[in-house]
Amino acid sequence: MTELADPAVVEQFDCPMCEAPAGSACRTRGGKVAPKYHTPRFMLVPQLRAELEVRTPAERGPGRIWQTGPALDVVVPAAARPTRVGYARCSTAQQELDSQLDALTQAGCEPVFAEKISTRIKLRPEFAKAMDYARTIKQAVPHQRVIFTVHETKRLGRGAAELLAIAEELRRHEIELELLSGPLQGIYNPSGHGAALFAFFAGMAESEREYIREKSLEGQASARERGRHGGRPKVFDDDMIAYARSLRERGVPVPEIAAKLVIPSGKNKGGHPSVASVYRILTVGGEAAC
Repeated sequence: MTELADPAVVEQFDCPMCEAPAGSACRTRGGKVAPKYHTPRFMLVPQLRAELEVRTPAERGPGRIWQTGPALDVVVPAAARPTRVGYARCSTAQQELDSQLDALTQAGCEPVFAEKISTRIKLRPEFAKAMDYARTIKQAVPHQRVIFTVHETKRLGRGAAELLAIAEELRRHEIELELLSGPLQGIYNPSGHGAALFAFFAGMAESEREYIREKSLEGQASARERGRHGGRPKVFDDDMIAYARSLRERGVPVPEIAAKLVIPSGKNKGGHPSVASVYRILTVGGEAAC
């Protein structure tokens, strides 16, 4: 393909964006000839999918009033092979990515994004790039099959809630998910038969939330039985309160009482309570505040 031949091939197709018929250059919103063809149009040509743009030849009159070109038979694009966007991930620098990369390449993934990063880290740069690339292709050529491919489920994320969020993003953009290994191996279309997998992810997320909630409640109940009630550690213990009240009864000013008290535990251990805190414990039970 050459720059001179590209426009002729592109114009064999109707433009899905500006609806310019076959034989015509793309047009702008103002009804003039566009300086370059719209991306969805030249993406219909397999040889041009890697191009960033295809410019309109000067003789087509970019910027001039658009006119319909001679009628051409519209070429129905042959069933194109799906675009596979690969993603590989491992958690530590000691682990290797080669086996994942080999499997993704063998599956026909192009491009492949890879990184060594833990799933505990919320922002994974290469994963975000892979998702952006898949969305961009799908938006440019809606009828093109786009498949997000990983070696196994845990390469996407470990938590069910995270898997559900990713599945929902794929479903919203009609991007398929492919797992190359594991018990769920296969290609899943979120709008077709693969919807069951996405529903499974949703069920996993709900079960995980319920499990975490139950375990939290059980832990709190067990701690209460052992006398641990959770929350922030107390600034004052019973001895400090009794001492503060005895000083107050002898007429010691509250600021001086605060300076005499020492916090027994917590992050402020060894420090002095604030004057406001001393006022609060002195007023409990109807004590005078001053």
